[in-house]
Amino acid sequence: MDNKWEVVLPSLSQMTVSSNANNEPVTIHGSDETLRCIGVGTDAAVFQSIYAPEFAFKLYADDKRSKIKNEEKVYQTIGNSPYFSTCYAAYDTLLVLSFEEGSTLFDCLLQGIKIPEQVVEDVENARQYVRDQGMNPRDIHLKNILLQNGRAKIIDVSEYIQPGNDFRWEHLKKAYEDHYHLIEGRAVPFWLLETIRKWYNSWNKHYSSYEEFLKRVSNFTSFK
Repeated sequence: MDNKWEVVLPSLSQMTVSSNANNEPVTIHGSDETLRCIGVGTDAAVFQSIYAPEFAFKLYADDKRSKIKNEEKVYQTIGNSPYFSTCYAAYDTLLVLSFEEGSTLFDCLLQGIKIPEQVVEDVENARQYVRDQGMNPRDIHLKNILLQNGRAKIIDVSEYIQPGNDFRWEHLKKAYEDHYHLIEGRAVPFWLLETIRKWYNSWNKHYSSYEEFLKRVSNFTSFK
C-alpha cells in the first residue's frame, strides 16, 4: 500500500496514552480533529484518521510499549487469515493495522444486535488456527471480537505469545450457550455490563467456581 499511513503519523505524535491500575482502560491525552478514537483497551487506544481511513492505529501507553514488537511478531506468524486483522507496520509507539468494520460483541449487547452462533464457531476455528501456528490464543473477550457481516473478526492478538489459559473465551462461550437466549435481541444497559465486567475480573477471589459466579449474575439481573 506504499506506506499510505505515514501521512497520519504527525497527527498521532500529538497524542499520548497512559495506563491505569486495576486493569482499567487507558486514558488518552491530547486531541487532533483529524483523528477518531475507535477503541480503548488496557494497553492502548486505537484511532482512525480521515486521511487514511483504511487503517487503524494502535497507540500504546508508555509503559506498555514493550508489547509492540511482540504483537507485530504474532501478526507475522498468523499471516493471512480471515479471522484476524492485518498488521502493516510497527513503530516505537504504535502498530498500523487494517481498519475493520463492524461492532464489537460488547456493543452488540448494548444495542441489542443479535450475535449468531456462527461467531462462536468462527472464534473456535480461529483459536485452533492460532494453536496450529504454535501460539496460545488467549485474552479473547467481548471487546476484541467484531461482528462483521455475520462472522467473527478478532482484533487483538497481543497476548498470544504468553503461556497459560485465562479461560476468558471458555467462560464467554459458556455464558453464550447457557444464558444468551434470555437476552437475545434485547439491549443490555451499559451500567449492567460494566458491573458484570468488574465482577468477572475478580470472580475467583469471591466465588468457588465460574458456575457460582454465573448464578450470582443471573440472580442480579432481570433476564432470568
